[in-house]
Amino acid sequence: MNKAAEHFWSWFNDHKTQLKSLMELKVKDQKHYLFWLNWHLHFYAPGLEYILVFPKHKNKKKKMQLLITAKGNPEYFTRAINLIKAAPLLWDWKFTAFIQPRQDYDEMEAGLDEPYIFGDITLKTSELKFTPFEYDGEKKIDMIVYLKNYTIYSHNNNLMQLISIMIQDLLGEKSFYENINFVQLAQATDEDDELICLYDLQFYLDDINKNS
Repeated sequence: MNKAAEHFWSWFNDHKTQLKSLMELKVKDQKHYLFWLNWHLHFYAPGLEYILVFPKHKNKKKKMQLLITAKGNPEYFTRAINLIKAAPLLWDWKFTAFIQPRQDYDEMEAGLDEPYIFGDITLKTSELKFTPFEYDGEKKIDMIVYLKNYTIYSHNNNLMQLISIMIQDLLGEKSFYENINFVQLAQATDEDDELICLYDLQFYLDDINKNS
């Protein structure tokens, strides 16, 4: 095992109980453990970040998840993978490299998906559509994402970041980097029936990659 990876997991193993019960701790203690989790991760690789995913329901059998993300930077993909490979086997923890794609397509098709709330922006994946642009010899596509409230949110600096997060959640971190080149935003209209639903983006990419 890489010594830096061993150092990270040694610290993590000593504090896994506090991290799992983080939401029950005082704010001061929460900041303390999150600071040191971040410090040890950056000691291993400064380009990595973490996401803690708590179980939706309090259940001792539900696993807590630690997700290691390279923020789409391919220079750190291998470091993220190797860190997870060195993770200890714990019955109450799940360790994952990269943000994984969402699987709730039925809910999105029915418009029952949970909204993303980012500052004063509220958007649902099921409400967005897109137009792709392919180029000969290029695997990556450009795309225009259409949303009904673009004119309202167009001057909000958080909008593009939120759309990128939503697309990354759909595709997963690696697929997002490997397949998407440029994203532009535009106002949706009532004449957009021929546009593709954003939640079908992965199916669209699978289709063009299969035929390329």
